Amino acid sequence: MKMKLFAAAVAALAAGGAYAQSSVTLYGVADVGIEYNNHANTAGDDVFRMSSGNQSGSRWGLRGVEDLGGGLKGVFVLESGVNLDNGTSAQDGRLFGRQAYVGLQSQYGSLLLGRQQTSFYDFGLIYDPMAISSRYGILGQDAAFASRADNTVKYVGTFGGLTASAFYSFNNNGNETAGAFRRGQEYGALVSYAAGPFSVGAAYDETHGTTTGPAAAPVDASGQKVRRATVGANYAFGPAKVYAGYRWAKAFDGASLPGGTATANGLTTVATASNLYWLGLGYQLTPAFSLSGAAYYQDFRNTSADPWQFVVTADYALSKRTDVYTSVSYALNDKGSQLGVNGFNTSSTTNVKPGANQIGAVVGLRHKF
Repeated sequence: MKMKLFAAAVAALAAGGAYAQSSVTLYGVADVGIEYNNHANTAGDDVFRMSSGNQSGSRWGLRGVEDLGGGLKGVFVLESGVNLDNGTSAQDGRLFGRQAYVGLQSQYGSLLLGRQQTSFYDFGLIYDPMAISSRYGILGQDAAFASRADNTVKYVGTFGGLTASAFYSFNNNGNETAGAFRRGQEYGALVSYAAGPFSVGAAYDETHGTTTGPAAAPVDASGQKVRRATVGANYAFGPAKVYAGYRWAKAFDGASLPGGTATANGLTTVATASNLYWLGLGYQLTPAFSLSGAAYYQDFRNTSADPWQFVVTADYALSKRTDVYTSVSYALNDKGSQLGVNGFNTSSTTNVKPGANQIGAVVGLRHKF
């Protein structure tokens, strides 16, 4: 009888130990503020509004890990974007539009399958002075720095100070099509190395077009493609950290680059290549108060419409999880360029008159859980 009780106790402890090797974490960010933009449409009118996800995209997510033994782990992430101003789902209404993947992890790296961040996104989180802030930053110049890809196989490995990753998307933001292997295809890679206060990295991304237009008269853009390559570095000394970076982009076979269309003197030109440069500085004045600033300049080839954007952000931590911030940005347009503080002309919220400059300012509150 005693042996049976002892065996039962051992089995219960073993089951409890096995359970302890699995965990699921609920996490998220709630970020919302009040924003002002001038020249918010082609008539030059101002706008004053509530805006969600200014410094960080508002989200909630589930992250899980299970120890499979022998150094192998099963992992998953389900992450949902939220618009706090109206309670709707972000990423075009997707339930888990930010990330949705499952994979295996070992000492040799992670192999992940699902909707995931591209190599450009992973690069920007390290080398953009504004850390890919949702509003006012490098995303205004090139949204690819926050891109995600559907139907993706991704490898990520970290070996000491070296991080390497590569991904392949069978079809980004669409469905795989029989007989059209290249349609919607995307792939890329990242290499980053950190040693003490210094970090340097490079990334590559290539996207292929999809079928667009109404079903009655579709346009097959599968032959079109856009290639991007970027390098960046940062260096920390004392309370300060400096950033520098460069991104090359070129569109092929009828594709176009965001912001590459300029209008001046009644003439419209389209650029299919550009060079983007940036410099930035972050400074921790006190443990609670930090400042950051950045300048971005994009040179579009075959046109002189080359915009600048300047950003300054102040952040004060009320606690480890809650902070208040203010951010100011100025978009300087020249010779028909159409950059707004939140990006090139894509909607009524960024519809800046060609050649007009824009000022934006936002004050907000962010809580992390």
